[in-house]
Amino acid sequence: MKLKDKVCIVTGATSGMGKAIARAFSMEGAKLVLSGRNQERGQALEKELAKAVFLAGDITDPSYNEQLVSTAMERFGKLDMLSLNAGILGLGNVKELPISEWHKTINTNLSSIFYLSKYAVPHLQNGEQGHILINASIAAFKSFPNHPAYCASKAAALALMKQMAVDYAPKVRVNAICPGPVDTPLLWDSAKAFNNPETAVEKAKEATLLKRLGTPEDIAKLALFMVSEDSSWITGTAITIDGGILNV
Repeated sequence: MKLKDKVCIVTGATSGMGKAIARAFSMEGAKLVLSGRNQERGQALEKELAKAVFLAGDITDPSYNEQLVSTAMERFGKLDMLSLNAGILGLGNVKELPISEWHKTINTNLSSIFYLSKYAVPHLQNGEQGHILINASIAAFKSFPNHPAYCASKAAALALMKQMAVDYAPKVRVNAICPGPVDTPLLWDSAKAFNNPETAVEKAKEATLLKRLGTPEDIAKLALFMVSEDSSWITGTAITIDGGILNV
């Protein structure tokens, strides 16, 4: 088992890619602290997985992030890795986007990474090899209509990733994965920025070289690779997983 007895905090764990990642890590022997906003879905996932505890809360609250770390230490006695998947869209162009929505998007997609990493890094440095894996997006490299807050937050997340990789090497590896169009609720919410959401999703699928949307399980397989010893010489890197759409 690739993650036997490793302890990981998984944010955004109650749906989509975060949920698939939690399942994949659990199947490989990890012990998990699950983070999300939906109490019902979180508790159901906690019961489903072998060794997991769910803690509902607001990922933009620094004290909640500190509580996630303390829960890992109290329940499992150590912390080996973070899988950071929480994200929202903040739809609307610069002229129309409410300032409150801008701050909410930046806080969810970027500041939460800083908060949880801040409290986790001292513990990650204590083990053999710590890992921080940020679930970013191809929006870090490519603009999308009416997504200024989302694109800015994802690009900034990569800058933060690279900085932490430099600051905490060699004890902690820090990387990012950058998904393209993945069939999750977030994709369909994103499509609402277009006049015809169903057409927008279909165009995204056809724009990939592989002519299909990604699945949460596709992303989970890459995430597992990135935190396992199979990728032991990779740090400070953003890896796209997008069906080739950035090549079009």
